[in-house]
Amino acid sequence: PSKVADAKMRVFNKDGSEGEMGGNSARCVGKYLYDKNPYGLDLEGRETITIETEKGVRELKLYIYDGQVRSVCVDMGKPSLKPSDIPVLLDGDKIVSRPHTIGGIEYKITCLSVGNPHCVVFVDKVADIDIKHIGPLFEHCSIFPERVNTEFVRVINRNALKMRVWERGNGETWACGTGACAAVVAAVENGYCNKGEDITVKLKGGDLIVNYTDERILLTGNASLVYEGEIEF
Repeated sequence: PSKVADAKMRVFNKDGSEGEMGGNSARCVGKYLYDKNPYGLDLEGRETITIETEKGVRELKLYIYDGQVRSVCVDMGKPSLKPSDIPVLLDGDKIVSRPHTIGGIEYKITCLSVGNPHCVVFVDKVADIDIKHIGPLFEHCSIFPERVNTEFVRVINRNALKMRVWERGNGETWACGTGACAAVVAAVENGYCNKGEDITVKLKGGDLIVNYTDERILLTGNASLVYEGEIEF
């Protein structure tokens, strides 16, 4: 239950820590609430619902076909590039393509918050990244007091990116909604992509569409039922 939205969600990572925000999680929650409606919400005829998260209320637009949600667009709000908001312990108004040595190697990092902390690194080929080795070095680097999610991104063209992600508390995952948003914001800040255009972010788990403007980030992607089960306890 939520006093400020249709429902409230909490996200827990693989290591038991609680996540502040999950873009794909919110989209999946939206599909679940509409398709199953386990709490008897008044959803008939509606195409939008609201979800309360640790970082505020997110509005979801549902794309419905044959009585089920097939795709969801979530308004992720405004990102922040202010170091104290991320947080990252580096000087300056923002950290964009800043050289910094992690694990003995110098990277050009771009840091921002999309409700949770992200560090984006642009690379020539994402498949060549030894992410199981490099990911933990970024996650636990001393400049990130609350750890960090790290995106390794290749620019395909001005409207397409390819990405691998190391999520704090989870390791490498097949997709990350906030990470895809962070990748697009970083690409715009570095001059690789344009604001206000749909950017396809290609991940192992599928494609996400991100549109970043001065007002907000919109994250859109398919939402599919994988399996159902019952737990006895």
